[in-house]
Amino acid sequence: MSEEVGLRSALSVYLRIGLLSFGGPAGQIALMQEEIVERKGWVSPEGFQRGLNVAMLLPGPEAQQLATWLGWRLHGVVGGLAAGLAFIVPGAILMILLAWIAARFGDVPFVAAIFYGIQPAVLVLVLRALWAVANRALTGPFHWALAGAAFLGLWAFGLPFPLIVALAALAGWMMPHEDSGPEGMTAPVDRGYLMRIVGGFSAVILLVFLGFRFVFGPEPLDGVATLFTSAAFVSFGGAYALLPYVAERAVETYGWLTAAEMLNGLAIAEATPGPLILVNVYAGFFAGYDMGLGVLTASLACFYTFAPSFMLILAVAPYVEVLQKAAGMRRALVGVSAAVVGVILNLTVYLGQAAFLPAGWGAPEWPKILLFAGFVLLAFWRKIPILWLIGLGVASGLLLELTSTI
Repeated sequence: MSEEVGLRSALSVYLRIGLLSFGGPAGQIALMQEEIVERKGWVSPEGFQRGLNVAMLLPGPEAQQLATWLGWRLHGVVGGLAAGLAFIVPGAILMILLAWIAARFGDVPFVAAIFYGIQPAVLVLVLRALWAVANRALTGPFHWALAGAAFLGLWAFGLPFPLIVALAALAGWMMPHEDSGPEGMTAPVDRGYLMRIVGGFSAVILLVFLGFRFVFGPEPLDGVATLFTSAAFVSFGGAYALLPYVAERAVETYGWLTAAEMLNGLAIAEATPGPLILVNVYAGFFAGYDMGLGVLTASLACFYTFAPSFMLILAVAPYVEVLQKAAGMRRALVGVSAAVVGVILNLTVYLGQAAFLPAGWGAPEWPKILLFAGFVLLAFWRKIPILWLIGLGVASGLLLELTSTI
């Protein structure tokens, strides 16, 4: 099929998807299916679903990996890079611009009021994501136990997020399961191709790290490289699952920004095109802002977040047909999916404290709490779209500022 579709014409479609990919992974995947499967007919519905199944097995944003695989399916590695970059670059550029506005003008009353109103709206979106993931992943007592253990491990015992993911995958792999499909690879592995992809990406990541470190020094570039590269390899379950790990390190360990500012970044990521994990770009901007390196550190955060994702999906792209038959991988993913519920619950508690109790239990932010209650009713009763909810948050914050309520 790659002979029938020119790369240039395909790229225009990829850019259209990248510019219109609002609404989280479900909406983004639906947009890809509409454009590439239904309207263009470049990939069959069965092929699209196989690519999506494998993207869900790998760490990294599934929508970006699916876009990359679709591009690879049409034009090989070059097509995969083109499709994946077109999906993330428009949102990344917009995120850097909005991060600069937040850093530069965040203390201006009207800008601060916008973020004040947006924060309870975004917490409702996190709560809605928690509800959706729980309904899908918690299908039995074992899954509920995994979710509870993951929450307690993070909230009560402060266990590292990568350890939580590893233990959940191990538990899922060991648990009894009705699926007894074939295990492992049933097709010959092209070791030369794997070495070129894995070796090439690894070399580029190392060269980028060493080159910028040589020019600008170790701080804050070492922290940016360590945090976002490690995050890329444990990002199972979507951005909501990964955010507690990134927030804890960016806020508590490195002190790049506050928990409330991290919540603002999530709000911006919700309202802009591209994968929600672009919130990493926002955090990365604040890593270098005080040193005048905000654009550089944001760009590096984007690079370290997505380069491993490109590497993984391109490495397994020829084996999509057989990977999805690996029953052990599917069982491990079931375990991770159950644990993700506890991880998102921990995120809800963490961000809720930052939004509603910034000065402690003695001084709750009652206007935010009342807005949150109203937004919960709208989100779960009326099921209003994400952008509408964020728009209501903006309007509410401005109204509170105009009436001198905050």
